[in-house]
Amino acid sequence: MTITKRIALGAIALALTAAGGFNATADDAPAVETTAAPSSVLDFTMNSIDGDAVPLQKYAGKVALIVNVASKCGLTKQYTQLTEIHEKYKDKGFVILGFPANNFMKQEPGSDAEIKLFCQQEYQVEFDMFSKISVKGDDIHPLYQFLTSEDTNKEFAGDINWNFEKFLMNGDGEIVARFAPKTKPDAPEVIAAIEAELAKTAEEAPAA
Repeated sequence: MTITKRIALGAIALALTAAGGFNATADDAPAVETTAAPSSVLDFTMNSIDGDAVPLQKYAGKVALIVNVASKCGLTKQYTQLTEIHEKYKDKGFVILGFPANNFMKQEPGSDAEIKLFCQQEYQVEFDMFSKISVKGDDIHPLYQFLTSEDTNKEFAGDINWNFEKFLMNGDGEIVARFAPKTKPDAPEVIAAIEAELAKTAEEAPAA
């Protein structure tokens, strides 16, 4: 039974009780199930590429580049720049979250284990990689529904266009920039945005 129906039935039961037409007890009223809607990226829990549950809350206070990746795409070589900027900024509070997706011309057909091996052998990827998900369509993962919906990310909403679309997240889990697939991870505008957010994070960090 959906949450809406449960709430509606509960309301009917209370109304009938008040009118004397239904002798309800506490056990008669259907339980109201409530689940808080995510308010930021940090509210999600995702599976790592090794299958472990990872609450994205662990990235609170970090600047993160969220990227949907693929192993057999013309843009796959962007792993090189992703690896380079991760190495350059990782000690300053920067992380990269890679989400393999097979939505575009089936360019990510492998299993999680195969994807992990490819990334390590071909590009020496050390940033965080997650289990393969869908980033658009009827089976879109809730995280990417959140990222692309006008209801939850109005400024940067819109369908994922291709592999290697990039969202920049600040330390509060808010999306502050979005970059097209063909925009390289080390493009001047991407680096400028990353450095600006890192500067803000450093300013907001409590003194030691």
